[in-house]
Amino acid sequence: MVNNRAVKLSGDVISIADRYAAVFSRSVPKQIEHWVKIGRIAEENPDLPYNFIKDIMISMEETKNEKPIPYKFG
Repeated sequence: MVNNRAVKLSGDVISIADRYAAVFSRSVPKQIEHWVKIGRIAEENPDLPYNFIKDIMISMEETKNEKPIPYKFG
């Protein structure tokens, strides 16, 4: 279910999101969605460091477009 609604954010949040969005070639709303996704994962998994969360998100995105290569232990 998609629920679109307008949300008021402070000018400071929008300015910061605008800078990051430009660096990472995202729109401001997509940048904020990205931060929300990371924040949700971090709250649900407080023991995971940010870089691990980021690597998981990158891996998940890569598997959408490519056939994953199984990891071989040992």
